[in-house]
Amino acid sequence: MSCPICQKDTDAKYRPFCSRRCADVDLGKWLNGSYSVPSDAPEDAEEATEEIARESRLH
Repeated sequence: MSCPICQKDTDAKYRPFCSRRCADVDLGKWLNGSYSVPSDAPEDAEEATEEIARESRLH
């Protein structure tokens, strides 16, 4: 199995990644929304707009 980030062989300690760095890169992609699934559903857009408004009031 190869690392999904850099394609090197995986390390059992960090599986499915090869290193802590690649595991952190993957986590960063999850946290910044890079792994989102697009939707055309109107209720999804409304929820996202409400969430952005809530977050902006907190900051």
